[in-house]
Amino acid sequence: MPLVDVNGVSVFYTDTGAPPGKPDAPAVVFGHGLLFNGWMFHAQVEALRGDYRCVTVDWRGQGDTPATPGGYDMDTLTGDAVALIGRLGLGAVHYVGLSMGGFVGQRIAARHGEVLRSLTLLDTSAGAEEAGRTREYRLLANVYLLTGVRPVLGRVKAEMFGPEFLASPASAPVVEEWVRRLRRCRRSGIRKAVLGVVERPDMGEELGRIAVPTLVVVGADDVATPAVESERIAAAVRGARLEVVPGAGHSSTVEQPAVVSGLLREFLETVDQG
Repeated sequence: MPLVDVNGVSVFYTDTGAPPGKPDAPAVVFGHGLLFNGWMFHAQVEALRGDYRCVTVDWRGQGDTPATPGGYDMDTLTGDAVALIGRLGLGAVHYVGLSMGGFVGQRIAARHGEVLRSLTLLDTSAGAEEAGRTREYRLLANVYLLTGVRPVLGRVKAEMFGPEFLASPASAPVVEEWVRRLRRCRRSGIRKAVLGVVERPDMGEELGRIAVPTLVVVGADDVATPAVESERIAAAVRGARLEVVPGAGHSSTVEQPAVVSGLLREFLETVDQG
């Protein structure tokens, strides 16, 4: 397993390496959403690996990154991501973050813009969590810690995926794989990750510091971070481009993988061509 020590902890990552014949290809770093891991970008990695070095990172306590006693807040995870970019010698990267990964991406771009070539924010928000949703998520996290995913699965699925995706029989294997991967994680780590998300501070006042080319994408049926949240980000970041993906909820990379991959390739090519 590829683990790298950053900030005193071991972090799991995947790395396709430079494409054949393109040793200087730019790197794309993917940061996943809550309750997922780097697997949620598998379609985008396959679509881009012929032209880019693709790296995914699993946040603390999720995927194959071990649970840690602390450090689940967005500022610490931002430090983990910046340190990983440095440890792997990636230079300035294209960063792609979904939901929780987007919370991290905003902080990287606003505070460490020198490590980025571009920023893509998928299904995310710059605001703090609403009080009502914070209480609900804390309760779900505590129930999950005690009982596992089964009692809360219906509620969580409705947050993670859109109704069109869930209604399609073809989506069942994807949901099953997501649940299988989630069950592999320590419950205590998942609970801390949830709390790190719901207790995050507002980032709105820092968005004006983002100076790299920025693409903002949101699923039309996203209920966890509705389209209005992406609209606010796009309005606050100079020159940002906003795209809405039909037929997708909060996990657009797995619900509409081809659409998201196409948007991402077009954007990255535009940035790299100057």
